[in-house]
Amino acid sequence: MKVKKKSHILIGLMFLLTLASSLLVPEKPAEAAEQSDPYIIATDVTFAPFEYQNEDGEYIGIDIELLAAIAEDQGFEYELRPMNFSAGLQALEGNQVDGMIAAMSITPERENSFDFSEPYIDAGPVLAVHEDNDEITSYDDLDGKTLAVKIGTTGAQFADELAEDYDITINQFEDSANMYEDVAAGQADAAVEDYPVMAYAIQQGLPLKLPTESEEGYPVGFAVNEDQNQELLEMFNAGLTNIKENGTYDEIMDTYLISSENTEEEGAEETAAQMDPYIIATDVTFAPFEYQNDDNEYIGIDIDLLAAIAEDQGFTYELRPMNFSAGLQALETNQVDGMIAAMSITPEREESFDFSEPYIDAGPVLAVHEDNDEITSYEDLDGKTLAVKVGTTGAQFADELAEEYDITINQFEDSANMYEDVAAGQADAAVEDYPVMAYAIQQGLPLKLPTQPEEGYPIGFAVNEGQNQELLEMFNAGLVNVMEDSTYDEIMDTYLISPEDAEVAEDTGIFSLLSSNFDALMAGLGRTLLLTLVSFAISLVAGTIFGLFSATKNRALNLIANIYVTVLRGIPLIVLAFFMYFSVPQLFDIQLTAFMAGIITLSLNTTAYISEQVRGGIAAVPIGQLEAARSLGLPYRQSMQKVVLPQAIKIMIPSLINQLVITLKDTSILSVIGIVELTQSGRIIIARSYQSGAMWIIVGLIYLIIITLLTKLSNLIERSLMND
Repeated sequence: MKVKKKSHILIGLMFLLTLASSLLVPEKPAEAAEQSDPYIIATDVTFAPFEYQNEDGEYIGIDIELLAAIAEDQGFEYELRPMNFSAGLQALEGNQVDGMIAAMSITPERENSFDFSEPYIDAGPVLAVHEDNDEITSYDDLDGKTLAVKIGTTGAQFADELAEDYDITINQFEDSANMYEDVAAGQADAAVEDYPVMAYAIQQGLPLKLPTESEEGYPVGFAVNEDQNQELLEMFNAGLTNIKENGTYDEIMDTYLISSENTEEEGAEETAAQMDPYIIATDVTFAPFEYQNDDNEYIGIDIDLLAAIAEDQGFTYELRPMNFSAGLQALETNQVDGMIAAMSITPEREESFDFSEPYIDAGPVLAVHEDNDEITSYEDLDGKTLAVKVGTTGAQFADELAEEYDITINQFEDSANMYEDVAAGQADAAVEDYPVMAYAIQQGLPLKLPTQPEEGYPIGFAVNEGQNQELLEMFNAGLVNVMEDSTYDEIMDTYLISPEDAEVAEDTGIFSLLSSNFDALMAGLGRTLLLTLVSFAISLVAGTIFGLFSATKNRALNLIANIYVTVLRGIPLIVLAFFMYFSVPQLFDIQLTAFMAGIITLSLNTTAYISEQVRGGIAAVPIGQLEAARSLGLPYRQSMQKVVLPQAIKIMIPSLINQLVITLKDTSILSVIGIVELTQSGRIIIARSYQSGAMWIIVGLIYLIIITLLTKLSNLIERSLMND
């Protein structure tokens, strides 16, 4: 019976993981006649120097540029589909993509499933250890050690071969960056990776070194599924021959496969000066200053300006999207190094932050529904409702208006919902900075401006008071340069177009909206599922422990469990999320990523509820069951383990299923700390398209489908356990 129960559970878990992975790999569109659709090419994009993203979010690397050169030579079109390596292999084998280029070694095993191009490079695996590690100088020293590998690579295959000769524990990762970090942080003793990739990572400043020579490797090639897309394979081979003859191939290799002698001095100096990129908070839901386009790239005045200044000054940065008020808190608590989000330089903010020189002026303006002829001045707002965005100068101006008139204020975390409040008739008017409001109207929102814009505050880039002054100086110096070389004017002309020159965006249907944003929504759904499953697994273990504490006769353990449950159930999830992401790093001088803070937040919250469900399940078992077991001579622990807990588990299952669903829905709250899960993905798309009604229907349906599937799966598991 136990075997049957375990098999049912395993089948259910495999189904759930398969569902999640399939959602993360978008389906390839049907191939049109005569190749009217571009080829879909899978790539890894986390495997520098073969494929990775630069600071502008562009895909670059040996594979990316090689494919582009061959496609141009042969005249075919393609679309890159980024995913982790193992998922790419599955997508290729399942004909979800037409081909794959990801530094893919041509091994005998892979040749059984795929057809490969002519090789374009050879790369063998090499061992890397922390730069301070002098214990490992050969493979013999790996005995009893931990080795980090990337799933599906020849490095992982080589590690398996080493494990046959030595007592090695293997940590597996989906991407190279986390694999390197495992060694750098001391969690693993060494890592195995293809030599060009490992050498490039070390040249970029990772504290690793190579104690051994690289092994003889397999050649690397472009792959298609067996007997599929042979015309694409032939074009790749023909193009490869041509670009080798015309010198393009050598130029690409010289760009990325630089020798360590040439990079040792200047590379070391560069990485020492800026080993880690600056973390810059931005709003990304505040067009035309910052938003995502249809390709999910961050664009806008602030984004383009920051990119131009960073290029001019030679520093690197990483954008951290979050809502405006959360960005202010992140900056104040040093979770980010700077913030660029159309941030007005007000006297109040100057008390907490240091600002750059202003790069634009923007005053607030009033907007009403296009059919509203009642409000033509501020006096007409008396007795009306005004929508504002939290933390903005528009909200501050609304507070000033509320001192003179009887106004009800509705507050929102993003502009799109604020506009929707007016468009839907829930609010009579909204206040927003003029460039933002004018852009929204140009995109087709049914609003108009009954008044002239007010005199506004200048807008600038901000750092925390007394912090990152070198970044502030570089921003100011770069701003002067981009203003002088006309880059600034080009950016402004791109986004600050006059109403008469603008084309009003057409309202697309719900299916078109879903189709054009499918990848972004599936990426958000993937993060939602990952957050849910990881945090729920942690909570299931911790909640069971605290539940047993509550059920035991030990008063000290009872007290610990009661305090935990009382405190965690009494704190709203959004407050707990803010505390974990902003307060904990400040109090304990540690750094937490938004994703890690989200996992901890959900786990702490869910543990409290599961603890009570465990306690309730045990209490629901008739006391006579325990007494009967004790009367048969069984000790208390064995009576609980053998008699009470099996019955309690069956009682708890419906509650645990319900808690899993609640945890999945609770992930939407984590968008406040910058996690781009499903709900936040919807917000970002709304900020671009201003189609909130259709988008929330899509997001709601996705949640409904996933929760229904999870519930059905959980019910199957429940029935199998009950039958046992």
